[in-house]
Amino acid sequence: MTSLRTRIALLYAALIVVVIALGAFAIDFAFQSLLIDQARLSLDQTSEQIERDAEEASTFGLGGEAPVTLALSSRATLDHWASANQYVQLDTLSGQTLGKSANLGGLTFAPWKPDRRDRSYGVLHITGNRAGTILVLNRVLLDENARPIAIVHVGQRLDNVDQLVARARGILLWITAAATIVIVIASYFIAAWAIDPIERLTSAVAQIGSERLDRRLRWRRRDEVGRLAGAFDAMLDRLQSAFARERQFISDASHELRTPLTIINANAQMLQRWGDRDPDVMKTSLEAISEESGRLAGMVSGMLTLSKAEAGDAIPKEPLVLERLADDVVAHANERAAAEGLQLAAHHSDGASTIVIGDAGLLRQMIGNLVDNAIKFTRDGRIDVTVRRDADTAVLDVVDTGPGIDEGDADRLFDRFFRGDPAHARESEGTGLGLAIVRSIARVHGGTVSARARPEGGSIFSVRLPAEPDSFTTGS
Repeated sequence: MTSLRTRIALLYAALIVVVIALGAFAIDFAFQSLLIDQARLSLDQTSEQIERDAEEASTFGLGGEAPVTLALSSRATLDHWASANQYVQLDTLSGQTLGKSANLGGLTFAPWKPDRRDRSYGVLHITGNRAGTILVLNRVLLDENARPIAIVHVGQRLDNVDQLVARARGILLWITAAATIVIVIASYFIAAWAIDPIERLTSAVAQIGSERLDRRLRWRRRDEVGRLAGAFDAMLDRLQSAFARERQFISDASHELRTPLTIINANAQMLQRWGDRDPDVMKTSLEAISEESGRLAGMVSGMLTLSKAEAGDAIPKEPLVLERLADDVVAHANERAAAEGLQLAAHHSDGASTIVIGDAGLLRQMIGNLVDNAIKFTRDGRIDVTVRRDADTAVLDVVDTGPGIDEGDADRLFDRFFRGDPAHARESEGTGLGLAIVRSIARVHGGTVSARARPEGGSIFSVRLPAEPDSFTTGS
């Protein structure tokens, strides 16, 4: 396959050569037209002189008793008007030849009919020893009263014109050929100079692999290649961050999965050894296996939810009333909260209808995860879920009276498998994915989530989502 450098050089050279060829063609055409115009001017001047002489002969009676045309058609008169390259022939108005200059020899110009024109140009091609082309001016001669008396043919050989045009074409051809060679060579070096940054960029990119994502090009060029290098560095930043998140996720998932799998395996071995002989061992092992397998199922379900939430564009969205979603979640979680001795309630203005665009299932899970998290870490007191509107933003707050959160952990709470106190990491139920799912769902819906401690104790988890205008109506 032809390299990009060669293709650019050939295309550039071809373009310049075409331009030069068109310019040479235009010069050739203009030069030939100029020479033809000069020949026509010379014929016009000769015919003007003949007409002036005819008028004088008619006015002063230079022909005596004979007609003026006979005086004008004499060989001596016609030779006077002719020259080495010009020929003169005089015809009657009906086209009969009256006389011609001696240099015409046996050649005779064809008759010409005025046809409402007093002059016209024609081209006569001759063969023989002096083959060539003659430019002929046919013109009507007038007397002193402006009456036509004869037709004069004035011809001029174009040998000099043809020679000059041929010589000019040869010069142009040599110039074009030389320019083509120079342009092809120059185009190759210009293309090499233009492609060199891309080749260096390709070489640098080839040295960067999945294990060397920390390398950057850091080019400071201000042209297109510099912008390409900057975009590549930005892409590497995103890739490195994504790889780091995936490595951390795999590491955390492996760590979290190891413990339940170890417990399940240990209890399965106990069942194999003593399950048939000791009912207590069987009961305890089965309970442990059931509990840990449930934890694994929840963790896998959370990972699938994260994958769905992070898909973004694949999620079908519709107008939803955020207050109704909050009421539904609170209604389903009330029994569990009551079992823990907690008061759970939703608060919003009567008739409030804050419209958001999203997936009902994901938004319910987002609110449910926040409520479950509050129930899990609140020993006594109450949990309040409020929905309010802040300009063009819908705000959902989940407020609890639990132990609160450390200021340094506020941002990390939404990381996968993060738990504030490692010493109590397994004291509470859960997979460590609940708040990470909340953040992913909020991001997919164009929103954010944050957490902060309450001054009077407890914590506040806030979700902010884009809200539709008040004039928006929906049947959701």
